[in-house]
Parts: sequence; structure tokens; C-alpha cells
Amino acid sequence: MAAPAKAEGPVFSKKPKPKAGPPSHQIARDKEAGDSRPPPQKAPPHKSLSQEIADSRRRVGDLKSQTFKIPTAQISRFPWKTEIATTVFWIGEQPTEKNPVPNHMSSWDMQWATSYGGFDDPDPSARAGYLPAKFTPQQNPFYVALPYNDINAQGHKAEAREVIPWFKDAYTGRYQSVCKGRWIAIRKGNRVCFAQWEDVGPFRTDDAAYVFGTERPKPNNNKDAGLDVSPAVRDFLGLSGLDKTDWRFVDFDEVPPGPWAEHGENNHFVLNRRKAEKKDVAMSRMGAVRGGS
Repeated sequence: MAAPAKAEGPVFSKKPKPKAGPPSHQIARDKEAGDSRPPPQKAPPHKSLSQEIADSRRRVGDLKSQTFKIPTAQISRFPWKTEIATTVFWIGEQPTEKNPVPNHMSSWDMQWATSYGGFDDPDPSARAGYLPAKFTPQQNPFYVALPYNDINAQGHKAEAREVIPWFKDAYTGRYQSVCKGRWIAIRKGNRVCFAQWEDVGPFRTDDAAYVFGTERPKPNNNKDAGLDVSPAVRDFLGLSGLDKTDWRFVDFDEVPPGPWAEHGENNHFVLNRRKAEKKDVAMSRMGAVRGGS
């Protein structure tokens, strides 16, 4: 008699373990990225030796040009104005035949020399670096004048809102200039200097088509000068008394650190440093209070 068959339990088939996938947060990120991923790139067509040599030479040429390249309008919303006759002026300057307006006051500050701290003597022997030797300026020694004033007796000029690109963002009041303190870049050769717009001139106060547009400066009796620069700007760029430069407006986040970032109650760099220092002091005091409790 055959032995009774043993009872068999349920049969389980062995399934392969699934491969570990990316974590859930990665999957979520990938889904969000979705369509933003670039499509697969096709392999570039084969190039001949002569084509590869030509490409290599072109890349080397591009690298050499970039090494000495000055930032251009492609990285800014403001284009360069080129070959502009540029003269030197200074705070405290006395009137002359070619500059009949004294510079102890500006179009926006009736006490400009006092606000600055004194006479910004342009004589090279009276300079200490980019500063006047006799005192430390209370305003940025890197300043310029351009021939447009946005303010008249009634407040902002009628066209100011339309012609000044940053008018809406900078407006703070009817009689407050939106031009005063604006940063510009000035280029001479392979050097670029940055300065703040602090006065109006040379000669004119109404040349909006040049300052904000594409026109050349209106004619005047000093070789159609369209930009006045301070002694500090002159010395940084190595300018003569009457020279040619390029210039353009810049947003503050385009302005790199430099000697123009060191001094002045009107200087955004200085004001930002003070805010940061006050914040650090406040945080330190808060930490000390918490530590002592």
C-alpha cells in the first residue's frame, strides 16, 4: 500500500525584486522639470581637419578679444554713447568764459560745496589719490554732469515721465529729481570708470534727446561737449582737459566695487554698508540678550 501523499502548502513563485528607483522627492522634481529639459542632442556632423583647425583659430581669437573686452550694451538695457567730447569740472569751480556758471552749487543742491565738504581742487599736486588732499569728501568724489534737468519751478518737467526710463521706479516726490545720484559708466580705451550724476551741464539743461535718446549733443562753444567729469574720474581714466569718452547709464547692480564705492553720504555702496553694519550690531545685541537670559 502506497504511503499517503504529503499535504503540500501553497506554492509562491519568486518574483524579481524591483530595482531601486530615485527617491520620491527626486521624482517630484523631475516631473516639475519636465518640459524644461533640453531635447537629446544629435551627434555633430563630422568635420574635416581643415574645418577643425579653422574653428580652433576662431575660438582662440574670440578668447583674446574677450580678455580685453569692455562690457557693452548687450548686457545692459542702456547703450553706449560713443566719442562724446568730455570736459573736467569740479565743486567750487569759479566761472570762466567757457563755463559761466560757478560750481559752489548744483542744479539740485544750493549748498553743494558745503554738502561735499569743500573745494574739490583739481590741481594734481593738491590731490591724494582720487581725493582732495585737504579733506575727506562727504559725497562721492566720482561725479558727473549731463545736460538735462528733470526739475523746473513747477516740479518735474512735462516730458520727464516719458523720456526717463527709470522715472516710475525712482519717483519720490514732485520736486525730487530722479536723475540726481544715478550711476553711469565712462569708458576711455580699455578702462571703465563709474560715477554718479550730480549736476546739470555742460551748457544746457534740456538736451533730453541726447541724454536719453540717440541724438548727438547739441552744439555749444566747447567743441559740443556732452559730459562733464570730476577730477577723480579724470585721474582714473587719464583724461586731458578736453577729451573724448564713451558713456552709458547703468543700474546699480552693474556697478562693480572700486574707488567710486568708498566715500559719500550719497553713495549707495556706503549706505548699504551702513545698513549691513547696523543689522550686524542688532543681531549681536539680540544674541547677547538671549545668551544672558
